[in-house]
Amino acid sequence: MSKKLLLIDGNSVAYRAFFALPLLHNDKGIHTNAIYGFTMMLMKILEEEKPTHILVAFDAGKTTFRHKSFSEYKGGRQKTPPELSEQFPLIRELLDAYRISRYELENYEADDIIGTMSLQAEKEGYEVKVISGDKDLTQLSSLQTTVGITRKGITDIEEYTPVHIEEKYGLAPEQIIDMKGLMGDKSDNIPGVPSVGEKTAIKLLKEFHTLEELLASIDKVSGNKLKEKLTTYKEQAILSKELATIMRDAPVEVQLDDIYYEGFEQETLNQLFKDLGFHSLLNKIEEDPANRESNELEDIKFELVEEVTEELFSEQNAFYVEVLEDNYHYAEVVGFSLVNEKGHYFISTSKAIESPIFKAWAEDAEKKKSVYDAKRSEVALRHHGIHLKGITFDVLIASYIANPSETIEDVASVAKRYGFFAIHSDEVFYGKGAKRRIPEEKELADHLLRKALVLHDIEEKLEAELKDNQQLELYYDLEMPLSFILADMESQGVKVDRERLRAMGEELKTRLNDFEDNIYTLAGETFNINSPKQLGVILFEKLGLPAIKKTKTGYSTSADVLEKLENDHEIIRQILHFRQLGKLQSTYIEGLLKVIHPESDKVHTIFNQTLTQTGRLSSTDPNLQNIPIRLEEGRKIRQAFIPSEEGWLIFAADYSQIELRVLAHIAGDEKLIEAFKEGMDIHTKTAMEVFHVKKEEVTSNMRRHAKAVNFGIVYGISDYGLSQSLRITRKEAGHFINRYLESYPGVKEYMDDIVADAKQKGYVSTLMHRRRYLPEITSRNFNLRSFAERTAMNTPIQGSAADIIKKAMIDMADRLTVEGLKTRLLLQVHDELIFEAPPEEIEALQVIVPDVMENAIELKVPLKVDYSYGPTWFDAK
Repeated sequence: MSKKLLLIDGNSVAYRAFFALPLLHNDKGIHTNAIYGFTMMLMKILEEEKPTHILVAFDAGKTTFRHKSFSEYKGGRQKTPPELSEQFPLIRELLDAYRISRYELENYEADDIIGTMSLQAEKEGYEVKVISGDKDLTQLSSLQTTVGITRKGITDIEEYTPVHIEEKYGLAPEQIIDMKGLMGDKSDNIPGVPSVGEKTAIKLLKEFHTLEELLASIDKVSGNKLKEKLTTYKEQAILSKELATIMRDAPVEVQLDDIYYEGFEQETLNQLFKDLGFHSLLNKIEEDPANRESNELEDIKFELVEEVTEELFSEQNAFYVEVLEDNYHYAEVVGFSLVNEKGHYFISTSKAIESPIFKAWAEDAEKKKSVYDAKRSEVALRHHGIHLKGITFDVLIASYIANPSETIEDVASVAKRYGFFAIHSDEVFYGKGAKRRIPEEKELADHLLRKALVLHDIEEKLEAELKDNQQLELYYDLEMPLSFILADMESQGVKVDRERLRAMGEELKTRLNDFEDNIYTLAGETFNINSPKQLGVILFEKLGLPAIKKTKTGYSTSADVLEKLENDHEIIRQILHFRQLGKLQSTYIEGLLKVIHPESDKVHTIFNQTLTQTGRLSSTDPNLQNIPIRLEEGRKIRQAFIPSEEGWLIFAADYSQIELRVLAHIAGDEKLIEAFKEGMDIHTKTAMEVFHVKKEEVTSNMRRHAKAVNFGIVYGISDYGLSQSLRITRKEAGHFINRYLESYPGVKEYMDDIVADAKQKGYVSTLMHRRRYLPEITSRNFNLRSFAERTAMNTPIQGSAADIIKKAMIDMADRLTVEGLKTRLLLQVHDELIFEAPPEEIEALQVIVPDVMENAIELKVPLKVDYSYGPTWFDAK
């Protein structure tokens, strides 16, 4: 195997990183920009170079042997900023976690250590790579040694080989020190020869090759002034060359065998990244090849259970339920794995579900179980008549709370984050697409046992992380209880009137045909309306409408383009309506018909609890949260959703302007708080403030503008976004936002403070301590930084609103049980809860539901809930 030595100039790279990145802090207030940049460089270079040996060299102190010959050496340098000084111990800690050797030598510079080690390595046949921010080290370049110099960014490296140096300067690497002798180096306070710059130095060296030859042949130099300078400063030039010359025989005690790279310490590095707040880097760490074999995992011992007995189970168990299909309502359980202090067990599906002992254990709330995805596990077992109880920890939910920005695909993706690599991802193990397969039992058992072992080993780490982040209450009191409620809701499902849905589909087809005919008439010919190319020709060539945007394939006919042309021609309105109805037909009518359960006539949507970064629930298979209700035809689709019991009613309750109320609470703005306390229409109040008019003078258009900016503030809207929403100029929108912030100074202060806080901490939090990490908030890229700033403003608002309705769901489930009601919670759609209830309980619900929802949390302003009911979901609005 070829040997490759990586030598890093620690001080130089740290300086480059510090000044290349804006000041960053972790949540403890420690500056981290230098170590962050250093880490980015290190990760990149390890991946690209794959060295067998590594050494990071540091300067040992301010004075070196060079100061004896020139006391002013490096004398002009500014004092190291304290924000950088405090990071050097952390950089050394980082290197220790990476198990990378570091070295410093009294009276010598890092350059001399690197020069000595590179020469030693060359003699022993190593390939050498040097990384620095200091071009002095380019003198070390050779056929075996490449010197990488960091440029603008810390990971942008220019590689200096003898060929590159020849192309750039017309010199050989060894002539770099001659060039420094002539031109000096301001950064190191090396004087050189006054008035001799880089161009002159290079020209002289091309002719005379070395400084010594030049000084011996001054009479041959053209130009009297230059001759005079070289004569006068001859000794200074020789001294400058000596100062610039890197020593290659320094008394370095470390040997090449001492700096063999064995791979990093995964657990230690993970913890360090967490302490530093480098959450965006955690999921980039891959176990070093030195720590593992290519695709082989160490054997683990387990037992294939032939007969389920009580002796298998313990008081504390890691229990994994494998269901492969995304829509687990229609999928079979593949198998079970169990890990406790007694052993590691695989139980086949047939042996488990046929065993009364297994059922009794699964349903025993006293028998503690750590799982992955409690909701999925519960729902899957319910299809086999087993109600899983005793779940005390859910690794999926805990990992999601710890960092919602990370994509969680399976147990392996969570395991990797915490340093567990003895497991393949499901995609690797089962394959994908046509190659997807379920292996034979022993191989399957091994995979599932590894998952259970991860659950067993990772729980303590996750719980400690949640505790450090003050998130145990969010986890145990909100998300965990909610998962059980969501399991009930998913299993219950929502009944759909299949025939009514089909009838709606037929009605929509008729409407679509009518729109199609109208469009053809207005166009004067038939064409494929769904073809952007053909539509573009009709609109912008035949009808002569202004082409707002062009693409590589022709005219853009996207919705935003057409909406701007809506008032220019009747055909545009017809096309927009045609598209909306077409989406209703294909996505919601035909889509819903495909997922209605053949036996129950219900749809069993999946509520994604660990997907969004704000904490909001989302809905898939089918998505019942996005049924378009702005169109009358879209609202009518809700007519197909009916109670599952004859004669029952649908009861719907939703929070009124919950996000604006949360904003008033968080911002503490007196005018907003007063308006909500007095029960004023908040959009009218905002119009009064912004337009400086009395209540009776507020027009519908003023209120519309005020409503747009109210909700725009909540969602971090920009002047551009508001201009698009209100069809006004960007300048007008900017003035409008500024007037709003002047009217509500508490909101302005909140927005400024939350962005500043996020830049310091790297994250924002909701009222219940849900975090969202924002690594881009200090980005030098304006667009990335602006998006992160808007996200910092709106996440605490949206996330807190999401937490409140989750709390209301938990409180509501408890209240229904206490009251002994038959009413069932069916759906959560944004700020709305949908129930089905017998008619005799409606009167009680009108009291109970608002009471529970409005008291889910105590804010500085009252929460308000509106409700309605009827025979269908449509009628309950």
